[in-house]
Amino acid sequence: MLFQKYKRERMLIIFALLAIAMFLSPLFILGENAHIRVHDNLDSNLSWYKVLAESGQIAGSTHAVIPQIINGHLSRNAFGTEFSLIVWLYAMFPTMVAYAISQSITRIVAFFGMYLVLKKHFLQKEEWMAINVCIALAFSFTPFWPSGMLSTLGMPLALWAFLNIRKGERSWQNYLVLTLLPLYSSIVLGFFFFLTALGVFWLIDLARGKGWNWRFLSSIAYMTAVYLVVEYRLVYSFLFDNEANSRDEYFHARLSVWRSLKLTFKNFIFGHHHAASIHTLVILPVMLIVFYMIFSKRLWRKEKVFVFLFFLNFALSVWYAFWFYEGWLPLTERFHFLDTFNFARYHFLRPLVIYVLFALSLKILWEQTPSIRKAIPILALAQVIVVSFFNEEILFQNKPTVKQFYAEEQFNDIKGYIGKNQEEYRVASIGIHPAIAQYNGFYTLDTYNNFYPLKYKYEFRRIIENELAKNKTIQTYFDEWGGRCYIFTDELGKHYMFKKNTKRRLKNLELNIEAFKDMGGKFIFSAVPIDNASLNHLQLENVFESKSSIWKIYLYKAL
Repeated sequence: MLFQKYKRERMLIIFALLAIAMFLSPLFILGENAHIRVHDNLDSNLSWYKVLAESGQIAGSTHAVIPQIINGHLSRNAFGTEFSLIVWLYAMFPTMVAYAISQSITRIVAFFGMYLVLKKHFLQKEEWMAINVCIALAFSFTPFWPSGMLSTLGMPLALWAFLNIRKGERSWQNYLVLTLLPLYSSIVLGFFFFLTALGVFWLIDLARGKGWNWRFLSSIAYMTAVYLVVEYRLVYSFLFDNEANSRDEYFHARLSVWRSLKLTFKNFIFGHHHAASIHTLVILPVMLIVFYMIFSKRLWRKEKVFVFLFFLNFALSVWYAFWFYEGWLPLTERFHFLDTFNFARYHFLRPLVIYVLFALSLKILWEQTPSIRKAIPILALAQVIVVSFFNEEILFQNKPTVKQFYAEEQFNDIKGYIGKNQEEYRVASIGIHPAIAQYNGFYTLDTYNNFYPLKYKYEFRRIIENELAKNKTIQTYFDEWGGRCYIFTDELGKHYMFKKNTKRRLKNLELNIEAFKDMGGKFIFSAVPIDNASLNHLQLENVFESKSSIWKIYLYKAL
C-alpha cells in the first residue's frame, strides 16, 4: 500500500516536471528569438547584469562605481549583492542561457515548495495528492518578476520550513532552506514582508497562550540575519550612505479615498503584475463559493484557517491600495522613510495566500459536497490550463524578441561609424530605452535606476527642463519619481518604444544641448527623426537599420 502511494506520487511529480519542462522549452529552443517581458526586465535588469559583469566590479567595494552609467555617479551598491546567484549566472553565461536557467530554478523550486507545504500542513490525506500536485504546478506557472527570482515564488518552501520548525522539528533540511533561499531572492522584493508577517504570526501564537516557542522565533531571526549578511550592500547604503539619492524625491501618497477603494477591488480581483497569481477566472469564484458555504453553514470554527486567509487576502489588497492614499501625507512629511521604502509590497504575499486558499477551497468542497467530488480535480486542472496561457512566449508575442530589442548588430554598426573607444564619449537616447545602448557597451548619461545621486538628477534635468515645462505628466513623472532618468519630450510623452515603422516625428524639440555637452554628451540615439535638429544644435550623422532589429536609429551629433 505504501509502495503504491509512493509510486503514484512519483508519477504525478514526474508528470508535473515534464509539464514545467514544456513550459520552459521556448526559452531553451528559441534563445535570443524568444519573447520575454520588456518592462522591468529587458529595459533594465538584464542590461544591468551585463554591464556589471563587464565592469569588473561584481565584487567591488562598497565605494566602487559603475563608470559606464551616468558618468560614474552610479554606485556599485545600486546593482545588488554579489552573493546573489543570479548575478553569477549572467556573468558566466550568455544572457538568454542565464535567463532560461534562472527561470528553471525558480519554477522548479516554486513547484516543490508549494507541493511540500500543502502536503505536510494543509491537504495531508492521500486522496488529495493529485490536487496538491496540480495546484503546485499551477503556482509554478504564474508570471513573476524575473529578477525577483524566488522573492515571491520561494515563499511556500520557506513557509514549509518555518511551519516544520514551529511544530518542533529539528531537521537540518529546514535550516538548509532558510540558508539557501536568501542566495536566490531579495529581502526588499518579498522576504522582508514575509518575515515580518511570520513575526506577527509568532506574536499571535504567544498571545493565544502557545508559549514563547524560542526555536520558531530564532529561526525567523536566523533567516533575517542571513539576509542582512547577503544584502550587506543594502545595509551599508541604508546606514552609512548619507548622500541624497533619487528615492528621496519619490512621492507615493496621491490617491483619494474613492480611487483607493477602486484600486482595492481591482487588486483583489485581478492582482498585480509584479505578484501575479492569475486567480480571477477559476480560483476567485471557487473561493467566493466556499466562503458563502462557510457563512451559510456556520463553519467558521471548523474552517478557521480558510476564514483567516480569506480576510488576510482582502486585507493585503486594502493595504496595497491605501498605501497610495493621500491621507498618508502628514506622516510621510514627518517620517521620510515611509516614502523611500515601498511598504505596499506586503501584497507580494498574495500569490502564496491565494494558492493555499485554493487548496483549502477544494478540500472544503470535497468534504461538504460529496456529489461533486469528481469535478474537483477538474477545477485544479483548469487552473493549470489557465495559467499555462501566461507563458511569456504567448503573453509577449507582440513584443520584440530579445535579439530585436537589444539589436546588437545595429549598434555595432553605430559603434563602428563613430569610430572611437566607447569610454571616450557619452550618449543618450530618445524614444528607446537607454538600457539598449548600455547593453551594447555605450557610456550613457541616461539610465533606469531607482537609486542614484539626487544631484545627478538635478544636473540631468537641465537637459530636459524646457520639455518638462511643456508637459505636466512627464514633469510629475520625472520630478516626483525620476527612476527613469530619460530624455523625455512633450511630443512623445511617457513613451520609449518607438519601432522603425513609427510615423512619429519631433517637430518642436527644445533641449538644453549645452547642458548635455557639459556632462560629456556627444551623440543622441533617436528612434524618431528630429525636424528642428539644427535649432537644438544637433546634426544628423546617419540613419541605421537592421533586419534583426525593430528600431530605426537616427544618430545625432551635438555641435
